Amino acid sequence: MRKMTTFILMSIVWTFGCVKMTEVPDGFPTPEPPPQATPVPNMSYKPDAGLEKQIAEIAAAAKGKVGVAAVVLETGEAAFLNADGHYPMQSVYKLPIAMAVMEQVRLGKLDLDEQIGVTKEDMVREGMRSPLRDKSPNGGEYTIRELIRLSLDESDGTASDVLMRVAGGAGEIQAYLTQIGVRDMKVVNTEKEIGKDWQTQYENWATPTASVELLRYLESDFNKPLRPEQPVPDSIKDQTVRLTRLTPERINAVVLWGFMVDSVPGAKRIKGFLPNGTVVAHKTGTGGTQNGVTGATNDIGIISLSNGKTLAIAVFVSDSPADEKTRETVIAKIAKACWDRWNKN
Repeated sequence: MRKMTTFILMSIVWTFGCVKMTEVPDGFPTPEPPPQATPVPNMSYKPDAGLEKQIAEIAAAAKGKVGVAAVVLETGEAAFLNADGHYPMQSVYKLPIAMAVMEQVRLGKLDLDEQIGVTKEDMVREGMRSPLRDKSPNGGEYTIRELIRLSLDESDGTASDVLMRVAGGAGEIQAYLTQIGVRDMKVVNTEKEIGKDWQTQYENWATPTASVELLRYLESDFNKPLRPEQPVPDSIKDQTVRLTRLTPERINAVVLWGFMVDSVPGAKRIKGFLPNGTVVAHKTGTGGTQNGVTGATNDIGIISLSNGKTLAIAVFVSDSPADEKTRETVIAKIAKACWDRWNKN
């Protein structure tokens, strides 16, 4: 029996010794990393002089600085007013912050369901919008998905500041904007820093033209198939669909788009005079008032026209002595003028 056991063991050793090393798997191949984000192709704009004159007449009621850029993305038809001026973004800047975080999710550096600790020290001060702070003043743990929802749906300053931290700071947000080809948009400070004094808001600025370029990138990313065999469903642009409940793997622009469609603030701005049921994915921004002058009343967004085309629009009202109703009505009337001009078959 002992001789038989020795023979079997020697046979096993001999057998494995004869196996070529190339026949033994040495691991799985490393998958290709996702490609880096790149700018969308340049677009040639076709300004509409008649519409631009109408927009200027509407803007006069604000008695401040008004900047507008509006572009039909399929055709390049456009209208501009002071579109290369610098305007304080206020909460509009939460959109590029969220987009930069979602880019890191796409690259596998972050996960939407990753839990992030939020402390009392993260909270923006009283008087600044933060449902998170109001509900949980001592903080807690929130997924990145929920922080993005709070930032875009509720315009929550605390959530946005935490997202900026998660992304690596303002420098990383700025690097992302440069990477996707969006110039003339500066993200410098946290919400807490912006809230400290009047002047800081002007350090975080954008031009209306750059804002439309940001929206154009978002819209392009939204309509990009996840895989060649998986096109974007038509139902995604139906406002009755909760876009945030789509399959987890479609995590980038679709998630952002859904939160922007559901956004609570700004019902009387871009959406104000548009037909009921019009799908508008947008982000507002509002500054404080000092000596009777309001620093910023803004709204940027993507309007789904009923003729199947897409309108990207950015309206900034800065340093205006007009009351809130007048400022918001200016934005609503400008959006409606663009709708009337371009919502034709």
